[in-house]
Amino acid sequence: MATKQSTVDYILDQLMSLEGVSARKMFGEYALYYKGRVVALVCDDSVFVKVTEPGKAFVGEHYQEGAAYKGAKPSMQVDEERIEDREWLCQLIQITAENVPLPRK
Repeated sequence: MATKQSTVDYILDQLMSLEGVSARKMFGEYALYYKGRVVALVCDDSVFVKVTEPGKAFVGEHYQEGAAYKGAKPSMQVDEERIEDREWLCQLIQITAENVPLPRK
């Protein structure tokens, strides 16, 4: 099942306080970028944030591992309640961006 554009629009709206957040469509799903880094995938209308140790510590008891698609590396699957919390979601994306490398050229 492909992600609806309205889902991506909502997530981007939740992250609007972070300058430079964008989404790029890939095979019916989306990659979420911040500061030039892929920080999350949006697949099947769910958000899967890259796993980092500081991110796991921030998420704490809300940590739930999932795979964005079959064969994907494990990610932190963010539940809908957490997506609705703009401040929390922005913090998680910032922490993730600070702890993942820039893509190779």
